[in-house]
Amino acid sequence: MPTPIEELTLSIKGVRARAGDAPNELEVELDTSRGSITVHLHPCEGKTGCVVFLSGAGGGVKGPANEVFVRLGRALVADGITSVRVAYRDPGEFEECVLDALAACSFLKGIGAEQVVIVGHSFGGAVAVKAGELAPISTAVVGMSSQRFGTQEVAQLGKPLLLIHGSRDDVLDQAASQDIYDRALEPKQLVLLDGAGHGLSEVADEVYDLLKAFITAHASGAGAQAE
Repeated sequence: MPTPIEELTLSIKGVRARAGDAPNELEVELDTSRGSITVHLHPCEGKTGCVVFLSGAGGGVKGPANEVFVRLGRALVADGITSVRVAYRDPGEFEECVLDALAACSFLKGIGAEQVVIVGHSFGGAVAVKAGELAPISTAVVGMSSQRFGTQEVAQLGKPLLLIHGSRDDVLDQAASQDIYDRALEPKQLVLLDGAGHGLSEVADEVYDLLKAFITAHASGAGAQAE
């Protein structure tokens, strides 16, 4: 029987950073007690709002909807929000990926974050829900095209939840997000996008706008207090 996530431990032993592939981007390696985690950081110095982006079970860091994680990471700096895109140590292993997300939150707290929105796609949507439940610094959660597995305790989230799903998702039916929504407590929102598949590329601009509005609303002290 697997060990519950709450009983697993991961500690950050060191941090190394180097220039990333784009301007104002750093590739940061978190040396942890369970192996190295790479995160792609777009920092906004002097601000306390942040967002953590989590991909699906196959790994990767660019996101669905025409690489929305990359596009938002660059754009949100102008709104005073730092972002990290997490490269899982062991893609597809739910408990380990939740620990990776929690490590990213811990790293952000260590560099001054006070509010963190956690955003995940597919498998990563469930990771975001669980990490949002466990991370005290988390202020809100987004799940896109989410899977059910890992969301059994979504009623314990206790934070604003946005769910986005395409009506033509042939990987994870929209019923998965509907089920998560039904079990979650308020405040919550479910957006079903007509004609969109699992990767949400058909509605990339709409997804970008939904995410940007939600993140900017909740990655700030005022937004968190308003809820």
